[in-house]
Amino acid sequence: MDKVLIFGSMGQLGSDLVDVLQKSGSFDVVPLTHEMADCTDADAVRRAVLRCRPHFVINSAAYVRVDDCEDHATKAFAINAIGALNIARACAEIGACCVYISTDYVFDGEKQTPYVESDPANPINVYGTSKLAGEQLVRQAARRWLIVRMASLFGKTGARGKGGNFIETILTKARRGEALKVVDDIRVSPTYSRDAAEVMAGLLESGREGCVHVSNAGNCTWYEFARQALDFCSIEVPIGAVPSTAFSTRARRPQNSSLESEILSRPMATWRDALSRYLVEKGHLQTAPAAALG
Repeated sequence: MDKVLIFGSMGQLGSDLVDVLQKSGSFDVVPLTHEMADCTDADAVRRAVLRCRPHFVINSAAYVRVDDCEDHATKAFAINAIGALNIARACAEIGACCVYISTDYVFDGEKQTPYVESDPANPINVYGTSKLAGEQLVRQAARRWLIVRMASLFGKTGARGKGGNFIETILTKARRGEALKVVDDIRVSPTYSRDAAEVMAGLLESGREGCVHVSNAGNCTWYEFARQALDFCSIEVPIGAVPSTAFSTRARRPQNSSLESEILSRPMATWRDALSRYLVEKGHLQTAPAAALG
């Protein structure tokens, strides 16, 4: 049974990874929280990895507040890049495969179709740049590595750094009767963290290395994503589609950061199907709507 050490095990993706990998029966999972080992502390990282001596080390620790990264670039690079380097070096020391969770924000958004693994990266904000730096340092320092890019994650735990996720924010405001305005000119690939964890389990079992895009099939705008959640939950509130220029943000966002994989043999479930299952898991729905399966 392969041993897997997970940094960032309490986060949105990390918590699903722990659960999925443990239930698979193929892995001995060792969760690590920030308090147990801070990825920016090279000595602490090395001690944790050498003590565990895992076959795989998954680095899902990240500074994900995109706008805050603009104001705190040093912190963003410390966690997303230098932290990745610390883990990659420790992996190299024992021959473990370093698994780095990256982002759709390594792309500039100029492409009109979804990005695939072979597309050149060109980030347009500090967050994306810090994550691309992490990718490059993992490639340079680890002897064995797997970079997994994901997009617009939503999951049961919620993003610790963001205080929840987009869907919960939308539903909370809607149930208060608030009128909603949601961006309709930025395309993304909403990805259910549970589905992403399931695919990652398969990647580890197969021994996959290199760079892989993991996202639910299809893409949409944030407005379409919000509208679908409201429709599934039969909530009727005013919701307006607005351009991204309607909101003042410190970080630029790619206009299209949707992802597809040219490597995975089978596409993941659609984002609509994933959303319906998430809503059931969170108790917003009793059963998944039939429309989600189409």
